[in-house]
Amino acid sequence: MEVLAELLHEPLLLLFGILFLGSWLGQIKVKGISLGTAGVLLVAMVFGHFNYQVSPIVQNFGLALFIVAVGLQAGPRFFRMMRTSGLVFGIISIVIVFVSVLTTMVVSKVFHLSDALSVGLMTGALTSTPGLAAALQATDNPLASVGYGIAYPFGVLAVVLFVQVLPRVTKSDLLDDLNQANNPVKNENSPEVITIEVTNADLNKRTLRELRFPKTNSVVISRVIRNDRNIIALGDTVILKGDKLVTVGTRSDIEKFCSYVGREVETDLENTDHIKLRKVVVDSDNVIGKNLKELRLRRNYGVTVTRIERSGIELNQNPRMRFLRGDVLTIVSSEHRLDQVEKIFTRKKLEITNIHIFSLSIILLIGILVGMIPFYLPGLGTIKLGVAGGPLFVALIIGHFGKVGPIHARYYGPSNQVISDIGLVLFLAGAGTTAGQGLVDVVQAEGIRLVIGGTFITIVPIVVGYFFARYIFKLSIIHSLGALCGGMTSTPGLGAVNQLIDSEDPAVAYAAAYPFALILVAISSQLIVFFL
Repeated sequence: MEVLAELLHEPLLLLFGILFLGSWLGQIKVKGISLGTAGVLLVAMVFGHFNYQVSPIVQNFGLALFIVAVGLQAGPRFFRMMRTSGLVFGIISIVIVFVSVLTTMVVSKVFHLSDALSVGLMTGALTSTPGLAAALQATDNPLASVGYGIAYPFGVLAVVLFVQVLPRVTKSDLLDDLNQANNPVKNENSPEVITIEVTNADLNKRTLRELRFPKTNSVVISRVIRNDRNIIALGDTVILKGDKLVTVGTRSDIEKFCSYVGREVETDLENTDHIKLRKVVVDSDNVIGKNLKELRLRRNYGVTVTRIERSGIELNQNPRMRFLRGDVLTIVSSEHRLDQVEKIFTRKKLEITNIHIFSLSIILLIGILVGMIPFYLPGLGTIKLGVAGGPLFVALIIGHFGKVGPIHARYYGPSNQVISDIGLVLFLAGAGTTAGQGLVDVVQAEGIRLVIGGTFITIVPIVVGYFFARYIFKLSIIHSLGALCGGMTSTPGLGAVNQLIDSEDPAVAYAAAYPFALILVAISSQLIVFFL
């Protein structure tokens, strides 16, 4: 044992020993539920209790990496959702976080807990590691990690159990409920496909390019049907009276276009002759950040992009909309032309990663510098964004644009996940050893109050958040549960919802709610300290 204790004083052996034991513990499943990365935190707390300490530099390095990865991932969705009807999911996130803050303040006063313990319980109940990072920056007290470690396991378990038990208790038909209830994303953002017969004599022998649409119009003509023969819709395609135009766009734009061109008719779109429809995933570095206008796919290749799916949400194509990695394009043309265009968007086979160290370093450098800048908030005093808030703020902005000068922020999905995972476990290892030094003393002093307080901070936001989603915004059960998981930043909860129904709708709601919660918890974790 003395030899082992001696070895553990070697910093690298201590670090990788904690990561090994923590990841092993996190993989153990009980009835399909596991601790995941929280296993690293719990093991680190045990080592911390015996006075082993991971270097603060390792902890801050891991924190910065994790926060940047989260910001780059959330940036595009966060700002886009601010401009769409998906904002309703953001409001649900705001409600959940606001109720969490109020509940935390009540629990803190009733049980006489310190501000560090209280905010730690809140971030643990919301399973928010960025929130914990922000709490540690604001309080400069390792007790925040203690509160997080105590509340986190129940925070994970409570959401998973809630989403699994609720449908059984209500005995609801989830698919029927999904079709009947309000769906704010699909109602306004999902494009529709109709066929319009040309009856306007003024349009006879005009080209499609001469049908000038306003820049804000979403209408796209994917093909022309003439005498049961399909013609690829290009700019110089001539239309004749009696042609049928297969048109994609929002319902309101299509109705305006239809009143101008002719009348809506039914057509068997399955009989497409040589015209094919294909879904292509945007994955090549050469097209990331570019738009349809720059690529000129219609003019150069004779293909039409009819719609774009992003983060599970179907959008109308916009010539100026810049491509993000993972976008799914629906394109229409002949099979040969589709093969050509697919090569443009597809990643080369030999490429397996594209982490841009130069860009990552600049983002981290700027983010940390921004976090060091003090600024004054009336009534709150001078605060700093710190190692958590600064990189998160910068990564969100750069992640939104995708490319700023020489900085590239569109990494291949697994690459971004690698940055996130490594950063997270390094941070948890450092935070855990720091928190473990006072864990036993705190539990002995505070006792059952911590467990009860953490339980309240978890359950109250779950109930209130679901009530708002289901009964105030009239969302379906599936959308309500998906938004709830996003608002609670619970990825395991989303996994449980996905098992309830074969649909992308839970992920849509989660993706819309999650970025709001991510930012709000981090901000609230710092602000709440001033009110406790």
